[in-house]
Amino acid sequence: MDKRLVNVSVATVWTHYDSAREIDVDAITNPVQIDRWLSKLSYESRLGLCEDNLVQTQVLFGQEVLVIEEKNGWAHIIVPEQPSSKNELGYPGWMPTCQLKKRPENWNLNTGPVAVVNKPKARLSQKMELSYQTVLPLLKENDQQVVVQTPEGTGILDRKQVAVYESLTARFQGTGSDIVASGKQFLGLPYLWGGMSSYGYDCSGFSYSMCKANGYTIPRDASDQAMAGKAIPLSNIEPGDLLFFAYEEGKGRIHHVGIYYGEGKLLHSPNTGKSIEIIPLAGTIYEKELCAARRYWRETGE
Repeated sequence: MDKRLVNVSVATVWTHYDSAREIDVDAITNPVQIDRWLSKLSYESRLGLCEDNLVQTQVLFGQEVLVIEEKNGWAHIIVPEQPSSKNELGYPGWMPTCQLKKRPENWNLNTGPVAVVNKPKARLSQKMELSYQTVLPLLKENDQQVVVQTPEGTGILDRKQVAVYESLTARFQGTGSDIVASGKQFLGLPYLWGGMSSYGYDCSGFSYSMCKANGYTIPRDASDQAMAGKAIPLSNIEPGDLLFFAYEEGKGRIHHVGIYYGEGKLLHSPNTGKSIEIIPLAGTIYEKELCAARRYWRETGE
């Protein structure tokens, strides 16, 4: 399989090579126009991303994908960074080939220093707006700027908009409260089915990304997230634990995940037409559907 890098700020991964609609053209070009795409989508066309099974997930600038095959200007890809029961190698789907670039021979995120966008958005060399949690190899830094390697060459980021680590494996690992704090930055951000960026998250994309921001790689989808991590009795949940919700008052299929905020409240990205919010669980459908909790963060001293 051919390894390539995403070379747009946010690339949407579609279910099939012909899933994108006429209204989705701004999401499948290079450069991509995510804000313009989202501004054109009505409630019905946003809902269609889910109900018509059009979109699978998203990937960020500089992320590596494995290309299985190409067809009609599209690439059938796997995202290794997004664990999934759909494929043992990662999350599968289709992307426009124009949003992919051959990986440079010297590209190395695993052992070399990295810069991670830790603000909701960051401007790369005044040319491109990058999403939260975009990770790029670090070339050099000073108090004002960092110089990073990109799929297109090099770029400059404001030092205040990134965190720098010796390597990906040396990233900061946060507590449950840190996961909550990461999520609170996005209160009011509209839900987006398949969303994995600060332009919009779906429920499991939100929990995945806030865990990633704190150094933990977890499965991409809620059903897989509920099968991994550390099982926590519902009577012992703490802030930062992931809470899972199932149909048939908690006895059926898992359909939603959120982050436990503390004080009996849920921090989550609800569904199409709504925005990331903090709500009390008591007296809601979520209270009836709550079925499991998992902990992915490590307590101090573990």
